[in-house]
Amino acid sequence: MTAGLLYVTMQPKPGLPSSQFHDWYNNEHGPLRLRLPFFPNGYRYRAIDSEPNSPFDASKHEWLALYDITDSAEFLRPPYTTMREDTVKTEREKETMAQITVGRRMFDLIKEWKADDYKPVEDIDHDSKGYVLVPVCFKVKPGTEGKIDKWYDEEHVSLLQKVPGWRRSRRFVTSSVLNPSAEEKEYLAIHEYANSAGQNSPEMKAAVSTEMSKDIYANVVIGRVRRVYEWYYTFGPAPRDLQSLSDPTYTAKFSSRDGLTQTTASSSTNRAVVESYITTPDGVQIPYKLEGSGDPEAPLIVLVNSILTDWGIWDEFLDAFFADPKNQKFRVVRYRARGRLADPGDTPITVDLLSQDVITILDALRVRKAAAVIGVSLGGATTLNAALKYPSRVENFISSDTNSLAPPSNPTAWQERITLSETDPESPTDTMGARVVGEKLAEITTRRWFVPDSYDGGVKQARAEKVKQYVYTNHLGGFKKCVKALYSYDLREAMKTGTVRGLFVVGAGDGVLPKGMQKMAEDYAVAGTELAIIEGAGHLPMAEQPEKFAKVVGDFL
Repeated sequence: MTAGLLYVTMQPKPGLPSSQFHDWYNNEHGPLRLRLPFFPNGYRYRAIDSEPNSPFDASKHEWLALYDITDSAEFLRPPYTTMREDTVKTEREKETMAQITVGRRMFDLIKEWKADDYKPVEDIDHDSKGYVLVPVCFKVKPGTEGKIDKWYDEEHVSLLQKVPGWRRSRRFVTSSVLNPSAEEKEYLAIHEYANSAGQNSPEMKAAVSTEMSKDIYANVVIGRVRRVYEWYYTFGPAPRDLQSLSDPTYTAKFSSRDGLTQTTASSSTNRAVVESYITTPDGVQIPYKLEGSGDPEAPLIVLVNSILTDWGIWDEFLDAFFADPKNQKFRVVRYRARGRLADPGDTPITVDLLSQDVITILDALRVRKAAAVIGVSLGGATTLNAALKYPSRVENFISSDTNSLAPPSNPTAWQERITLSETDPESPTDTMGARVVGEKLAEITTRRWFVPDSYDGGVKQARAEKVKQYVYTNHLGGFKKCVKALYSYDLREAMKTGTVRGLFVVGAGDGVLPKGMQKMAEDYAVAGTELAIIEGAGHLPMAEQPEKFAKVVGDFL
């Protein structure tokens, strides 16, 4: 097994809108590769060694994409070869690539040198802007391979390590699976620097002006090309580029062939949106919806649903939240938790597993720390637990209408609800034939969640009916597996040592929870933690009183 590199340079032709180019590359092309297990990472860089506003030059590509690969043999195997077939590519990919000049090469790793404190680009606290990549491509005269190896091993890299900002150097050669005869080898050296400050330094000049260097350049290498690129974007397996979709001149909508990924550009009435999915370590596909600020470094809020609901419970809340200009700096991701899915996986579902899903989403979106995690009911327990277990990944939390301890009555109460659904004489199924929760449980659940005053025949009742439809259509199998997370958990001891800033929120009409959550706020370790009570709301205040909930969240953040 030989580690490899996919090295792709691109030059868009003048007629290709930049927003289309970036939306395609960042939200379609790159993430598809990062979903393959043998692609651990992927990066985009932009050339900084060209003159600003220089005329189009198809031979001097502005854009570079690098993908490490764990085994070069995968270059010749499905699924990688399959995704490059014309019948698999989307129409947008074909149309976009027809307007791009592409240089695509594959290499095997020869050797790597790293600084003692080296971090992969995706692990740098971004500030990775300014991170510089210097690739050097060349061939060598026959019989001189030993000289080039000796130069790198004994002199050149050790001198480069003295250049201010040096982070890593790697050497590559044309992939053996593509060039088994070992003829016409191309060599590639990639040197990484924390910034561009050292490129004209005395140390850099010393590294390339030794007697051995002069001999190498004059008598060994052929066709040497050296470029300088600056970091632009780090791919993840989850599409997340809202910047290109926020361009006011870009109006396109995109849907992948399988329908699982969609992007919608912003308009005067709608926010830019990316819908796609992440895959958990145990193989479960969790759909998500990302929207908000187009700034790629914008702080991210994660919304966690209650059991038996869908991400639409946050619709009106988000409209109210983003209507306040001070909140427009945020991105927001919401997702369909395991209990919503027909296939929630075989792993026993616990509050710990659901909290791990939050972290998996952050990882897939390349977000090191969420600005806030906000959840309700089971989602509220998930949110609190995520803040307690992963304090380095959560800046703030808001836990709504939940308990710090699973009530002893939960297993019996929830089993009765499962039985009610299972014995529903209508035996409803979805379009795929899977059993759903149905009318009986949906009706009593929604009536319990919403206060009586909300059944006013108007807007409030429409909100309740919307939630009822989510409950009705929830997959029964997913519900039965996920509800077990509510059978047994206890966060009280961990709350005594919590460190993440938090807020507890509860609907005034949510039974005994206002009293219980007041004690949670008092028991939480961070001094000054408060309870906010939403008047006129029951168990889902973000759905029942979205404007009030938005004000509480906005003021807290």
